[in-house]
Amino acid sequence: MQATVLTIAGSDPTGGAGLQADLKTMAVIGVYAAAVVTCVTVQNSRGVKRVEPLSPELVEEQIRAVLEDHRVTHIKIGMVGTAPIAQAISSCLADFSGEIIVDPVLLSTTGQELLQPSALAAIKTDLIARATVVTPNLPELTIITGRKTVDHESALQAADDLLEEFGNLRVAVIKGGHVGGAHEVTDFILYRSKKAIKLLASTRPFINSRNTHGTGCVLASAYAAFHCLTGDDEQAFLRSTNFIQQALKRSSRLKIVRNPEGRGGLLYGPVNND
Repeated sequence: MQATVLTIAGSDPTGGAGLQADLKTMAVIGVYAAAVVTCVTVQNSRGVKRVEPLSPELVEEQIRAVLEDHRVTHIKIGMVGTAPIAQAISSCLADFSGEIIVDPVLLSTTGQELLQPSALAAIKTDLIARATVVTPNLPELTIITGRKTVDHESALQAADDLLEEFGNLRVAVIKGGHVGGAHEVTDFILYRSKKAIKLLASTRPFINSRNTHGTGCVLASAYAAFHCLTGDDEQAFLRSTNFIQQALKRSSRLKIVRNPEGRGGLLYGPVNND
């Protein structure tokens, strides 16, 4: 039976981030994707203007409807919004034995908070504690661990803390785009292998582009899709970072939004999975 990757995330009407970006990413990579909405947002390149969380009951009903009808092997969780929604998601995952990829969406690209402050504890105890993979950027890693992460060394220490704290967590993918002043970008994966923690880096040239909205969502959903295809952590990591690089390169030449200071989303080309 065909495998399904389920994204549970907020809606971004611009298509650059959230479940819209997740669905586009997974489709172009070549996996079947389903989507559950947690929050509806009003946003564009000028910022997030409004966030309306759905009722936890409605989120739970959406998830159960998909799980009872599809062979879901991977669940990618993005924007959650509130503690009750996090708890509703967690209750649906109690018997789920597949991959759970948590992308802790806490802030928008323009800096607005996308998670109620009271919900942070629920993200950790209800979602990250169940996750097999977590994919934070540096600001998210700082918030989650309480350890200030400003460079690669401190980020790796914080990621190691996460693997130490959460026994179910197998992989931490650290997005390196927030390390400033560099001519290149380095992402990292820390993963458990026969009880040892292994480290792999992916370094790529920095691409100067105004179209970077949603790159974090895209990387996490690409990881979920490639892991669905390969079942291999290293391959999923390397292929997803290459996917982002190619999308950034393709998009950098385009004018996607009217706002000259705004950040557009990514445009991706076909992916060869042979």
